[in-house]
Amino acid sequence: MHVSSAGKSLHSIPNIIKPQEKSTFPKQKSSFCTKMKMIVFLAFALFLQGSLGELLCEELPVGLCSFSIASSGKRCLLETFATNNGNLEFQCKTSEVVAINLHEYIEADECVSSCGVDRKSIGISSDSLLDSQFTAKLCSPQCYQNCPNIVDLYYNLALGEGAFLPDLCKSQRTSLRRSMAQIQSSGAALGPVSTAAGPMSAAAPAPASSGSSSPVDCAPAPM
Repeated sequence: MHVSSAGKSLHSIPNIIKPQEKSTFPKQKSSFCTKMKMIVFLAFALFLQGSLGELLCEELPVGLCSFSIASSGKRCLLETFATNNGNLEFQCKTSEVVAINLHEYIEADECVSSCGVDRKSIGISSDSLLDSQFTAKLCSPQCYQNCPNIVDLYYNLALGEGAFLPDLCKSQRTSLRRSMAQIQSSGAALGPVSTAAGPMSAAAPAPASSGSSSPVDCAPAPM
């Protein structure tokens, strides 16, 4: 009886172990597959987020190229190239000019208008700073206080030419006030043309019937 009971116990051991082996390995395999799926999913999500969120100058349309900034912080510039037919076409390229504390940025139409810049401008140049009408718009409160991207660009372009943009704006405002003062001081001479008799014609005497005439003192022209 002892042997038979031992035999029963020996036969019962595999019956106890086998179900555990059958239940453990599938669970481990399932857990491993789940972890791998999560890793692949997270990697794909990060890749998709990076590819969708990255701003590349070469992928921008021509109308949004100038004054835009890529994810790398480098400014986009508009260039021309000759096609096989000999025609000139535009393309957006990444420059080596790095914006300060700005990236993934496309300039708003309001700032383009307020600062007097053109989205179709070719390259990046400081020549516009020589235009007094352009500097007047660049230094205006609407642009200077609300459009840091454009102001930062021309601030650095001015530094490259040995100039300081705040000084240029101050000089421009001083020149504007001086010009306005000159216009106001000579407002009578620059006023609208009138058909009424002016000071000179009012002081002029009527033609004399005789050949002799008395000398007439004329007042100087108004300043």
